[in-house]
Amino acid sequence: MGTMEDQSEPNPNPTGTRNIAFIALEPRYLKRAIFMILVGVIIFQIVTWSFALLAGFLFNLLLAWLLAISIDPLVTGLASRGMRRGVATSIVAVGGIALIGGFIALFGGALANQIADLIIALPLLVLDLAEWFNGTFDANINPVELTANLNLTSEQITSIASSLAGGIFGVVFSVISVVFSLLTILVFSFYFSADAPRIKRFIAGWLPHGRQLVFINVWDISVRKAGGFVISKFALAVLSSAAHVGFFYLIDVPYWLPMGIFAGLVSQFIPTIGTYLGVIVPGLFAAFEQPLDVLWIAIFATVYQQIENYVFTPRISTATMDINSGVALGAVFVGAALFGPIGAIIGIPVAAIIIAVFEAYGQRYELHPEVEERTQVRRLRSPVEVIREMQASETETP
Repeated sequence: MGTMEDQSEPNPNPTGTRNIAFIALEPRYLKRAIFMILVGVIIFQIVTWSFALLAGFLFNLLLAWLLAISIDPLVTGLASRGMRRGVATSIVAVGGIALIGGFIALFGGALANQIADLIIALPLLVLDLAEWFNGTFDANINPVELTANLNLTSEQITSIASSLAGGIFGVVFSVISVVFSLLTILVFSFYFSADAPRIKRFIAGWLPHGRQLVFINVWDISVRKAGGFVISKFALAVLSSAAHVGFFYLIDVPYWLPMGIFAGLVSQFIPTIGTYLGVIVPGLFAAFEQPLDVLWIAIFATVYQQIENYVFTPRISTATMDINSGVALGAVFVGAALFGPIGAIIGIPVAAIIIAVFEAYGQRYELHPEVEERTQVRRLRSPVEVIREMQASETETP
């Protein structure tokens, strides 16, 4: 048998060392690359610096836009009757300012005094709760340490109030800052509402034809959902606050005015748990004054909730937002973490707008019949759905 010759190619690097290749840049390209890097770094620093300075103004613009789309259903309703959008926006704005001014004129002094007394009474409430836990559950809670950890001692509250005051100049500058922010929000919200068609045409002009209709649909869906939500929730919050304030006043709940407003707002703008939070806090203050008032508060909250579900909500919530309750609650928490109490209020409308954008640009598919069968869940209909079905059947029958 013959031997097979080695057909492999000879090793070009018999020493086993690694070949290293160097890339050389021409001087002009090297200078251009360094220049572009420096320009990019400078632009990034300028953008970061500008955003840090303009963060408050941009947030005011966001609030102005949300306020504009919140009143858009009212403005559109007046404009559909032949009124110019500028005039319609002026009427809605003046009406809202008049309502707020009337409320401040009637209850502003009492509300400010009760809020001040409420802040001073918070340490006493913590002490009462600690003593109740110690006596009921044989706990060993130190009330003094608890109030100190929560920054609720009288000395700390006094120091916080003094630091917030900051002297006469601090008060003046704080008032000027708040007034300037409010004017910014009001001016831009008026512009966004009065010139909404022109703004939509201007933005759509920068998009291709295929995306212009998508943009208009997203805008209309966002305005309809967010505007309907804010108006309906605000109307329900006003009714709920008025009912709770009146009831708390009748049974003489401590700090009845801020507690009633708190119950009405929280029950509407915090989903799922807002109803319970709205009555727990007033119940804590009433428990150490008149323990029987806690029972009356629970009964009133239960009765009013049924009246709201069966009477007020079907007539007011004509435009609802198709958003999961868990997503809505998460949007409240995220908004509160980012922007405080205002963020908790605007969290749900912003989440609804984001969902509307995804629904407009995204693509969903029909479920497979087997998946539909395996995941089918029977659920109870809410009272609102039952009432709407009854109303629909009555209108269909001759």
